[in-house]
Amino acid sequence: MTEQTSPPPENDVPPSFLQELGHEIKNLFTTLGNEWAALGVSLRNQMRLARHAQLDYVLLPIGGPLPERQPPPRGFIQRQLPLPPLPLSMEVLNGRLQTIANAANVKGVVFIFQGFEAGLATLQNLRSAIARLQAAGKEVIVYTPYLDLPHYFAASAADRIIAPPSAEFAVLGLRTEVTYLKNALQKVGMRADVVQISPYKTAGNRFSNAEMTPEEKEQLDWLLDEQFEMLVEGMAHGRSQTPETITEHINHAPYFATQAMELGLIDHVAYEDDLPALLAELGKGDDKPPKANLQTWDKTAPLLLEKFQRRQRKFIGVVSLEGSIVMGSSRNPPVDLPIPFVGGQMAGEQTLVQLLRQAEQDANMAALIFHVDSGGGSALASDLIARQIARIGRKKPVLVYMGNVAASGGYYVSAPAQHIMCQSGTITGSIGVINARISSQELYRKLHLNPVHLDRGERAGLYRNNAPMTEEEYQVFWDSIVTIYDQFKGIVSDGRSLPIDELDPICEGRVWSGRQAFHHKLVDSHGDFVDAVRQAAEMAGLPTDESHTIPVHNFYPKDDTYHAAPSFESTALTEIARTLLGETWQDWNGRALLLMPYHIRLH
Repeated sequence: MTEQTSPPPENDVPPSFLQELGHEIKNLFTTLGNEWAALGVSLRNQMRLARHAQLDYVLLPIGGPLPERQPPPRGFIQRQLPLPPLPLSMEVLNGRLQTIANAANVKGVVFIFQGFEAGLATLQNLRSAIARLQAAGKEVIVYTPYLDLPHYFAASAADRIIAPPSAEFAVLGLRTEVTYLKNALQKVGMRADVVQISPYKTAGNRFSNAEMTPEEKEQLDWLLDEQFEMLVEGMAHGRSQTPETITEHINHAPYFATQAMELGLIDHVAYEDDLPALLAELGKGDDKPPKANLQTWDKTAPLLLEKFQRRQRKFIGVVSLEGSIVMGSSRNPPVDLPIPFVGGQMAGEQTLVQLLRQAEQDANMAALIFHVDSGGGSALASDLIARQIARIGRKKPVLVYMGNVAASGGYYVSAPAQHIMCQSGTITGSIGVINARISSQELYRKLHLNPVHLDRGERAGLYRNNAPMTEEEYQVFWDSIVTIYDQFKGIVSDGRSLPIDELDPICEGRVWSGRQAFHHKLVDSHGDFVDAVRQAAEMAGLPTDESHTIPVHNFYPKDDTYHAAPSFESTALTEIARTLLGETWQDWNGRALLLMPYHIRLH
């Protein structure tokens, strides 16, 4: 029997017509909004021209970690508390620099460096922002009392570098240091049994080894070589010197500021209060005042001439994953412990999945940028987040923008995206798995503790046993990480269109720079977040010409209805292990982990 449906009544309006009508109404409101905005820009510019608002330089102090995205706005109660100001983000800085680039009544920018705590990729982003400003015809000057590697690398992109007489050029190179804990743990009666997919998956080596392995040294050597080469090339290009000359200066540093100026490493030696007179002297002419007009952003912003750009109804959505990937809600522990992989920001799977589902359901989101800055963490949490990225990708374009680090679990969640962008100095890859269990049997004996446990099930204590791993338990863990590793490779193979049987030479835990990752086809392009927005807009078919602006919307959790993963019951061992190794390590004890092994510091 065939079902029959009666035709709709003649007075029913087809849903498609209603949808088209709604679309036309929204476009009408967008057009009216743009016309109103254009009128506002014209009126404000006329008022500013009437005031003869002519500026020389905008003073912009920058420092701190320079996070890529602005954190969610503080609530009413937080605003009443004496909390420190939010750090300046690249999102805010790029917005200000674009406004300055569009203004015809300002000559340039003077950056006042106040101490960076940023990684290499972030510093490359800052250099990109400086280059865009220069391409718009603006002069960029850096005043910095700091002349170490991170500050000088950023400053070398500017037109001029000015430092005070007491500053010291101390670009000394790169250094990485690994402290191995095996012998120390043995002293207190503890032991780490680590199961790793290959000798290159070294995230657990500091706990299980007493010294550096050949594979770990090989990997660190190629990363140090890569980063040092990129840093030297950037500084050499900025200062119109050869890489060999810059390397020679590094090898003989430090220098006093006057010596650095003689070597062409900086342009002027002066104090900050000398800047107005110095910059006026450099740009002297009959129509120049005796002192250059330098104003802060707050005083300058209302005076800058504006450039009208049409807004679009569709926007680019942004969801950020920052910190260690864990099950439960995103959270910030109250104390950052000086132990690798513990403390710091936690990117919870529940929070991320909630935000990604919210983004997926927003009809006005044309494409998603998934901003990832993470060395990994829980394999399960990474897989659940990656699943949501794959779901969105079936409906709308997804671009992953990698920060300073997007490795191991950070790469797992990135692989399903249609496009991956990073800086050449981003640390990524580390496609592999480890598993570990902390044994404290001897510690119990030393402390005369007598834990008594009753089990039902032969493997009830598999993840919580205080004894060293047996051969059978080791095999269980090995089988687990092999399965997860194969799953990881499958995600990479599908997402990157790479043959799965050819992945091992670029996987097995190997860590790559962004430049190496591009060579191995693990990423698609290099750029900063501004480039990522433009790329995502092109993928979504949005206009990207100079007459249009591309709206960007950050998705933040409005209310966190999830809870952190349940803690294990508190025992004497738990409290001791949390003190020695941190809460997060205990939560990860015995679980399959996708973890980045180390960081390289710029000195």
